[in-house]
Amino acid sequence: MKTIGMIGGMSPESTMTYYKIINDEIKERLGGFHSAKILLYSVDFSEIEVCQSKGMWDETAKILGDIAIKLEQAGADFILICTNTMHKVADQVQDMIHIPLLHIAEATAKELVKNDIQKVALLGTKYTMQQDFYKDKLIQAGLSVIIPEETEMQFINEVIFQELCKGIISEKSKQEYLVIIKGLQEKGAQAVILGCTEIGMLIQKEDTELPVFDTAVIHANHAVELALV
Repeated sequence: MKTIGMIGGMSPESTMTYYKIINDEIKERLGGFHSAKILLYSVDFSEIEVCQSKGMWDETAKILGDIAIKLEQAGADFILICTNTMHKVADQVQDMIHIPLLHIAEATAKELVKNDIQKVALLGTKYTMQQDFYKDKLIQAGLSVIIPEETEMQFINEVIFQELCKGIISEKSKQEYLVIIKGLQEKGAQAVILGCTEIGMLIQKEDTELPVFDTAVIHANHAVELALV
């Protein structure tokens, strides 16, 4: 079994999801008392959020790159950045290490293509929805991407940072998210990507008619597959 290097803490809530999914899947596949070999470096999310809000992406690349180097030196065989937004600096982090970085958008794109999805709605932080670093990975896989309207993106982003990242689950926010998803479905979306690792805390597959692709679950399961190759 390979050792998984996880860069977590962005937020702690979603990192716990990764840890549980990976260990549950390893136990399911291998049986007995098996669990995953994981090296976890959990950041102070406040430092990362300040850099995000100020557009200091090179600084965040250095922070995560230095962590990835430490995980590689400690024996990790590959790296997971346990959040969607910080994949904005994934290429810079990959350039700093000699082991693979498993990209969350590439893993998600593979699942969408495998399920014959051609047009997909993307929910996430404002950075993930507005900027090209994430959408380009989906487009390169042949997918058409729909994002919400500007006011909807602001609401989605606010719920992520002011509620979900703090472990707050609001039924009102959930219903608003579902209204947004319904609108994207009416625009032709065949599925919805939960493109922030916290959104799965709020929206589950049984909540909407659209197929739901939870990136945290997809990323974690792809990590298991790579760990057991």
